[in-house]
Amino acid sequence: MPDRSERSLTQPMPPELPPIAEVPADPTRFLNRDLQWLEFNRRVLHQAVDSRMPLLERVRFLAIFSNNLDEFFMKRVGGLRRQIDAGIGSPAWEPLTPVQQLNAIRTKVNDLINIEADCLRNDVLPRLREIGVHFLSWEELEPHERSEAEAWYRRNVFPILTPLAVDPGHRFPFISNMSVSLGVMLRRPGESEQLFARVKVPELGNRLYRFEGTRRFVPLQEIIEHNLDDLFPGMEIAKVLPFRVTRNADVERDNEDAEDLLEQIQQQLRERRFARVIRLEIARGANARILRFLEDELDIGTDDIYETDGLIDYSLLNEVADLDLPEHRFSKWTPLVPPRIESDESDLFSVIRQGDLLVHHPYESFDATVCRFIEQASADPKVLAIKQALYRTSGDSPFIPSLIRAAESGKQVAVLVELRARFDEARNIYWARKLEDAGVHVAYGVVGLKTHSKVALVVRQEGNGIRSYAHIGTGNYNPKTARVYEDLGLFTCDAAITEDVVNLFNYMTGRSRQRDYNRLLVAPVAMKRRFIELIEREIAFQQAGKPARIIAKMNQLEDRSVTDALYRASQAGVKVDLIIRGFCCIRPGVPGLSDNVRVMSIIGRFLEHSRIFWFSAGKDDPIDGDFYIGSADWMYRNLNTRVEASTPIGGRRERERLWDIMQTCLNDRRQGWDMQGDGRYVQRTTDSLSPGHPDALGTHQRLMALTTETQWRAMREED
Repeated sequence: MPDRSERSLTQPMPPELPPIAEVPADPTRFLNRDLQWLEFNRRVLHQAVDSRMPLLERVRFLAIFSNNLDEFFMKRVGGLRRQIDAGIGSPAWEPLTPVQQLNAIRTKVNDLINIEADCLRNDVLPRLREIGVHFLSWEELEPHERSEAEAWYRRNVFPILTPLAVDPGHRFPFISNMSVSLGVMLRRPGESEQLFARVKVPELGNRLYRFEGTRRFVPLQEIIEHNLDDLFPGMEIAKVLPFRVTRNADVERDNEDAEDLLEQIQQQLRERRFARVIRLEIARGANARILRFLEDELDIGTDDIYETDGLIDYSLLNEVADLDLPEHRFSKWTPLVPPRIESDESDLFSVIRQGDLLVHHPYESFDATVCRFIEQASADPKVLAIKQALYRTSGDSPFIPSLIRAAESGKQVAVLVELRARFDEARNIYWARKLEDAGVHVAYGVVGLKTHSKVALVVRQEGNGIRSYAHIGTGNYNPKTARVYEDLGLFTCDAAITEDVVNLFNYMTGRSRQRDYNRLLVAPVAMKRRFIELIEREIAFQQAGKPARIIAKMNQLEDRSVTDALYRASQAGVKVDLIIRGFCCIRPGVPGLSDNVRVMSIIGRFLEHSRIFWFSAGKDDPIDGDFYIGSADWMYRNLNTRVEASTPIGGRRERERLWDIMQTCLNDRRQGWDMQGDGRYVQRTTDSLSPGHPDALGTHQRLMALTTETQWRAMREED
């Protein structure tokens, strides 16, 4: 039976007590967001450096690190460049000027890409050779392999290539974002004048050529580079320089006054395609003449150029990481179906009526829970309406056909599609049009705000009335990322919560000005205020001599008002534990400022993505404290400029589970990193632990084991 009535979800405030000393308004109390993001990516890169990791997973993390860095340049460095061009300085709380930030970023990035290149050349590639996997340059190929590669190239690549000359009759060509090109210096036989041409490496499905029947690979770029005579017959090739450009993606406009948001987003995508170049990647030791030519034509400075001894495009390595060599990858994990719905015939709605259902991905199946929720609703004749907010979803999303079937069967279907989800705009526009064509009511969100909440609502006819069912999650409705992103979701039919979800959808899709909610914390209307009140409440409990503690798990922490509230809590003696995967701008453990604040990060097999917030609420038993899960980090954008939702967790069984998750993270000696007051991180060690100790397994391995054990125990109890 439901155990929601076991406790009140909102604890009363204790008597008002004298305030503690104010934190001095020193801007250095906040760490720089961008430099801290680079420290996060350093921890990602360490997964590739760490010899304890399976070899092919190390290869994968090299590609992940590089992809992260690409997005960082497009989003953050592009924004700083625009800030400098516009003559805009830093805000009062940021001690570094934009120029100082860029200089510091460049120093850190150069350090990181040198580590990456060294890891690839001197560690990963030699280890790959030991297991029979060879990532080769053209010079390393056997004569028969060169013949095979050339024959393949003539059939499958040569017809695609379009060499573009640059001379008085030919303008410098457009270089697309993230594309790899060859800059070629040519001269006519017997002449000294050199001419420039550009050859784009085509974006084929496979950019590595794998020799038949082997695990020997050569990059497509290498094959093209060493067969340029076919493209320029009768010319002498003087120099060749592979290069890759990154363009600014920070071209968002203020959408508040947009008459047609769809058209404006499409225009932004067009502008992004031709946006300013903010990074040029080249191989170290580049020809100076080609480099000067590219600097002039791309309108960049020397500070925008990044040289590497490694690859220009590390995404190539994904093809190697995909090799079917299970002994060199993480052991296979198949998400389990929660015991309460293990039967294929079980009715998800009847299960939810028996009590809230908390699901934890990827330990538990996203397909068997979240996808099934919408699929069952679309086929159930008793369902009257389905509403869902889509921020990001997969290219083959199962939600879209389910929603279309529901609309075609006469159900009311309303979908909020966030068109401004960065780098997913084109896909979301496509899905929005597909849904509209099927008769689904599609809204694009609240004017001036991004919709980031992860909520779905099903309204069902039952007996003499209707009942609403809701799913409130921490991650996107994306089955693909749900296999590697750690997230939580709550299924409930609690009338107070589902009423809030109904009102939230009215706010997102209509003209509602709803500001008051029964249980949900909704941004931007009240979430930030309520979280700060909960922090201040812990201060009051601490001063009253009652249990006081805060544990918060999220992707990143940057909001300055929340950070200052945490500093005040620390000064009052409240213990604050923060589990933050990504960047964190608070300074932990600084005497007089944050003595009682600890920050740790977990990086590993799964991407830690859930947001869990716990406040002791003056209770001796931590399970009696206040628990919330939701879509928002403690960042300014989440709390002030996005529509977000966090839900309280009322059932004791669900609260116990959240507590176990947080304790597993906090005690992790394998994947955990401790943040220092200056923003550096120190990796924990298992040296003091006995072999087989749970804390030595790491959070992900430990939770996989616990999930299996829980299901096994539930099956035994059922027998």
